[in-house]
Amino acid sequence: MGNPKGVKRDFDQLEQRRLKAASLFDQGLSQAEVSRQLNVHRQSVSRWHQAWKTNGKRALKKAGRAGRKPRLQAAQLEGISRGLKQGPEALGYGTGLWTTWRVADLIERQTGYKFHPGHVWRILRSLGWSCQRPVGRATQRDEAAIQRWKRVRWPEIKKKPSSNTGP
Repeated sequence: MGNPKGVKRDFDQLEQRRLKAASLFDQGLSQAEVSRQLNVHRQSVSRWHQAWKTNGKRALKKAGRAGRKPRLQAAQLEGISRGLKQGPEALGYGTGLWTTWRVADLIERQTGYKFHPGHVWRILRSLGWSCQRPVGRATQRDEAAIQRWKRVRWPEIKKKPSSNTGP
């Protein structure tokens, strides 16, 4: 069953609850009583009790970090963050717009690790960056030409309902 989607488990709190169960086992309380006091399912308490009997309190400690260790260390992430703040022009790009390809290039230049641009978003989110649109408009923008296109050209190319109404 697990947790509802988006609800994260507090592993420290879960460990504290198991260790509390161990201290209650030490006091001689039954599994049913431990289950009632901690408001957990009896099967969980039974599993904890078996582990506690076999290996003591250390069996109820939380497991280490799951999954692969991150390749980038905190200092490297800090350097990437500084590089992002300098802007893509500092890397020789012509515009001040960050793309995932450019960020991947920044990461590779600074750390030597190559990341797929699709994965770069995870790193950017962990640094507190989000997708943004440029604030300004193009300096070459011709407002009169745009209005003329909207008034004249767009109606010409826009699809119109067919005049054929019946079979």
